[in-house]
Amino acid sequence: MTELFPNGSSYPLGSTLRPGGANFSIYAKNAAAVQLLLFDDIADEQPARIVDFDPCRQATFHYWHAFVPDIKAGQLYGYRVSGPATSERAKDKLLLDPYARGIAVGPNYQRKTACQPGCNWGQAMKSVVVDYRGYNWGDDAPLRKPFRGTVIYEMHVRGFTQHQSSGLPADKRGTYAGVIEKIPYLQELGVTAVELLPVFQFDPQDAPPGLVNYWGYTPVSFFAPHSAYSSDPSPLGAIAEFRDMVKALHKAGIEVILDVVFNHTAEGDHRGPVLSYKGLANDVYYILDPHTGSYSNYSGTGNTLKANHSVVRRLILDSLRYWVTEMHVDGFRFDLASILSRDEEGRPFPNPPILWDIETDPVLSGSKLIAEAWDAAGLYQVGHFIGDFWKEWNGQFRDDIRSFLRADSGSVAKLPNRIFASPDIFLYEQKDPETSINFVTCHDGFTLADLVSYNDKHNAANLEQNRDGCDNNYSWNCGAEGPSDDPHINALRKRQIKNFLALNLLSAGTPMLTMGDEACRTQAGNNNAYCHDSELSWFDWSLLEQHADIHRFVKSLIALRKSMYSQSTSSTTLNQFFQRIHIEYHGVKLNQADWSANSHSLAILVAELQQTQVFYFIFNSFWESLEFELPDSFNNRALNWRRVLDTALASPMDCVALDSATDLLANRYTAESRSIAMLISV
Repeated sequence: MTELFPNGSSYPLGSTLRPGGANFSIYAKNAAAVQLLLFDDIADEQPARIVDFDPCRQATFHYWHAFVPDIKAGQLYGYRVSGPATSERAKDKLLLDPYARGIAVGPNYQRKTACQPGCNWGQAMKSVVVDYRGYNWGDDAPLRKPFRGTVIYEMHVRGFTQHQSSGLPADKRGTYAGVIEKIPYLQELGVTAVELLPVFQFDPQDAPPGLVNYWGYTPVSFFAPHSAYSSDPSPLGAIAEFRDMVKALHKAGIEVILDVVFNHTAEGDHRGPVLSYKGLANDVYYILDPHTGSYSNYSGTGNTLKANHSVVRRLILDSLRYWVTEMHVDGFRFDLASILSRDEEGRPFPNPPILWDIETDPVLSGSKLIAEAWDAAGLYQVGHFIGDFWKEWNGQFRDDIRSFLRADSGSVAKLPNRIFASPDIFLYEQKDPETSINFVTCHDGFTLADLVSYNDKHNAANLEQNRDGCDNNYSWNCGAEGPSDDPHINALRKRQIKNFLALNLLSAGTPMLTMGDEACRTQAGNNNAYCHDSELSWFDWSLLEQHADIHRFVKSLIALRKSMYSQSTSSTTLNQFFQRIHIEYHGVKLNQADWSANSHSLAILVAELQQTQVFYFIFNSFWESLEFELPDSFNNRALNWRRVLDTALASPMDCVALDSATDLLANRYTAESRSIAMLISV
């Protein structure tokens, strides 16, 4: 039975509760007919009601709308759209509302039924009517902390607490509520922001047969929080629980940054499912080849969102504003952000509207904006990403730090740039040191423990014949591939891990750590574990005891970084940064830095001109110990050195607070093989 209701309004898009019912509005270009299907239960094969939209009274331009009485929060719904442009596979598919604030995924969901002709209503995800106006935020708001002082912890909501060793009740493991329980751990670690892998509702079945999409880089919605991360299984549970998590993190002084995917969706290419956008306005939402009509694949996942089309631009902006205003998040890391600089035919152009829209939007002002400034089709924009406020993942930092610690030829000459916020990449008048997001590992690639344990990737479990994942990891197994019983190899691996952590956390810029690296989490050499929702990917909390020395080292490093940078005057640009500090380069002998290709060591004196502290860093990636001369004066005053850091020492002497540093009596310092030391004179 179909019903006709009052006309409703084309704005706002999505489902909006009003007195007596709800307004529904959806963009469906070239549609000949639109129906709203209302369901009582997620597993229902047939709707309880069908609302026909009158094309004369309830279609304004490409917007179809109606007011439906007696609708309450929690109502399940979807759309059926037909017309001359509707493909056979899209016909009779239940389509998600792109603006739905909630998405329900039932036990009968089957991605494959959305890939085939025919009706899939009982096996489809369904949109949920949400009332998001009544949550008690109290005095909570986005924290708006400056980037200076930020230490980012990249983590997976489910993977963070899903392991039994987390000690949480089964119903809280792997959930937003589980994150709340572990906030004291994050506080003790010292991080100031969590960067959550995708929490927009995604399709877990977008993976090879028998596996799941664990990372979540396959969005089906840009507004709804992922329902499987909620301990409350009700259609509205995820929204409230996500807010509870944000509110609790803010109370602890920790910001929330979301890893967002606006470059593609879970619908894939011509073989992929019809979930929403394909059935509503395929040529609006996706970049299509102008000659063949096939999906352009700049994302490496089958399709590319047409981010600079006016409709998609509005969708992206509305999504970002929603997460800031209604969910109180503090910022966003944009996956494959360079795709957002491509025009409607996929060509890069100099002033992409969507990126300027985001940067200049007053609602988003003050939010942290981080770009992964490249895409899967070779567009690489690190150092010249559009805009004045964006920060950028620095893949060159990752590669050059790995190369130096592996003792590659020519790596010493690259080290200073990476330590000092990569001025060779970011030295623009308006850029600050924090523009460089420094990391040596992230979700994509080896964990830190695997980086020092494997020369090659081991991805057979991904069922792609080990073809997936990066082949060039700049890794070194320290003498044995995989786990080893050799105490010398294991000791060297621990030292290398500390070297990586020291360079990451003490370099100028914004450091980012990866979940579990502080406890030597391993993925058994898998550098592309996107499809493993298992102990391979989860944080094993028992590792904290097993590797208590590394855990303590990370906490001490973060505290050391905060004390070092709190002594410094805040800089606004890289130019000003270099005007305020004095840098000298030395080798084993003073004033004789070895920049040759065969060099594997360097010493650097750093002094901020307005401060009394002088720092001396010794980097030795050589396979033998080296004795370094120490400067005895600076600016006509004597230098009395104290040791703060030495990665060759055992815990707890490997890293200490500034006021607990060990006095050095000699004017020389022996740096053990493959070690880093930091000295201070006050």
